[in-house]
Amino acid sequence: MGYKEDGKWWVSQSNFAADVLKGYDFPKKIEILDTTLRDGEQQPGIILTRKEKVEIAKKLALAGVHRIEAGTPAASKEDADAIKEIASLNLGPKIFAFVRNTPEDMKLARECGVSHVLAEIPGSEHLLKYGKRWTAERAIKAAIEATQAAREEGLYVTFFPADSSRASLDFLIDAVHQISEGGHMDALALVDTFGCFSPEGAAYTVRKLKSEFSVPIEVHFHDDFGLGVASTIAGLAAGAEVAHVTVNGIGERSGSVALEPLALSLKVLYGYDTGIELDQLKSLSNTVADYTRFAVPPTRPVVGERIFGWETGMPSSLWVNCKNEEPLAMLPYHWSMTGQSEPKLYLGKKSGKDNIKTWIWENNLVLTEEQEQALLGKVKDLSLSLKRDLTPEEFIELAKSL
Repeated sequence: MGYKEDGKWWVSQSNFAADVLKGYDFPKKIEILDTTLRDGEQQPGIILTRKEKVEIAKKLALAGVHRIEAGTPAASKEDADAIKEIASLNLGPKIFAFVRNTPEDMKLARECGVSHVLAEIPGSEHLLKYGKRWTAERAIKAAIEATQAAREEGLYVTFFPADSSRASLDFLIDAVHQISEGGHMDALALVDTFGCFSPEGAAYTVRKLKSEFSVPIEVHFHDDFGLGVASTIAGLAAGAEVAHVTVNGIGERSGSVALEPLALSLKVLYGYDTGIELDQLKSLSNTVADYTRFAVPPTRPVVGERIFGWETGMPSSLWVNCKNEEPLAMLPYHWSMTGQSEPKLYLGKKSGKDNIKTWIWENNLVLTEEQEQALLGKVKDLSLSLKRDLTPEEFIELAKSL
């Protein structure tokens, strides 16, 4: 893969310059863990039923997600039942449960039929002191006891120290060493609970952890500064093996790292194919938006309804000229890659002659050149008064007035 793949994408050659590529240390395999059903549902106002969670899990599997975090068994009976059903379906992805660092939660996860858990405990000095009101010694002791219990249950444990991005590295490394030596740990998650990593800071911390621990490093970031995807890619390029995401980037505060731009960026901008079925992303996004009742912004990257189209005259004309011969002259990637529809021309205040001609042709109208010019003037006036682009019905009504 490179900067241009005929019929698929056309991005900057600089992305693949030798000096750029030599700075990467991507692992041989990256797995995607989707936490829509847990971290995504933690967004205030989102409630997913058992049936909805099962349907989303099926679509996640269809999209090729490697891991599904199905929920927190201790949260409610509804959640526990959903996890049990998802685990029983053998969808293909590894099914994880999110648990507290208690032996009881480990037992409950096993009763739900999962063999993998994310075991959470506050991972920074200040979150332990001010949030949990625990000493570090108490937290480490609890984590050791709980992860020992998890090993006895036969569970794969990803240790999940919340807010570890803000912990001092000496504190974090010492605590994790104690837990991994006294308890049990199959993988370590670097958790940016409050979305405060820069990409460079994320990469630096991943490299530090990889130099200290032999277990896989997972990156679980949030998007408070709009850098979640960038920081996750930086963490992966520094050697992290697993990226945590949600569909549509749903989650607390500004949300989590969105599956869609992460998977597409890795493949197109970095030449790294995670195995995600990109053409399933739009359908998956629509399903999650329907079930959560949180609409996707129309210009959201990858899955927004209006990202493939133009209203302004100049780019509209450029599109008309190139769309049949080389559509990627006007696009970074082909719309079909992500399950989107062919670009359309909108009609409004900023439109030009090719917008009008396209709409006339699409509506089977016949107008003289003078009428087309007059119609364009009417379109601009109406669009300005409405402060939006026009609907087909409004356009036809204007055409009839001529």
